[in-house]
Amino acid sequence: MKRSEIREAAFLLTFEKLFTDDPVDSIIDTAYEVDEFEMDEECEELFKAVNEKAAEIDDIIAKNSEKRQLSRIPKVSIAILRVAIYEMLYSEKVPNNVAISEAVLLAKKFTYTPDVKFINGVLGVIAKDLENKAGAEE
Repeated sequence: MKRSEIREAAFLLTFEKLFTDDPVDSIIDTAYEVDEFEMDEECEELFKAVNEKAAEIDDIIAKNSEKRQLSRIPKVSIAILRVAIYEMLYSEKVPNNVAISEAVLLAKKFTYTPDVKFINGVLGVIAKDLENKAGAEE
């Protein structure tokens, strides 16, 4: 699978998890059974990793969202942000600009226009913060 397909599958699973208390493995099993989108081990790993860091990522979203409280952000946008922020913070394979670009593409596909701008803005602020921290460490 392409990285963008892995990312989209992880986003779909993350989105589903926002509506249920079902265990992660149960959601994965159901995704394989229903077979509505392609899945593989990398999708599973990304979804599990994003879910594991969800509370930490949600805090980052809340801190960097000046216009909306976390409870007022659509779940689809939260799912996109969670995957992108996870990649920005924890994936050495994915440059920040790629994580942001891919999140914007997902947002264009699954959200309304204002949410695309919102997601891009939040991720831009986070990327700038990460760059400033990296520059300070050098």
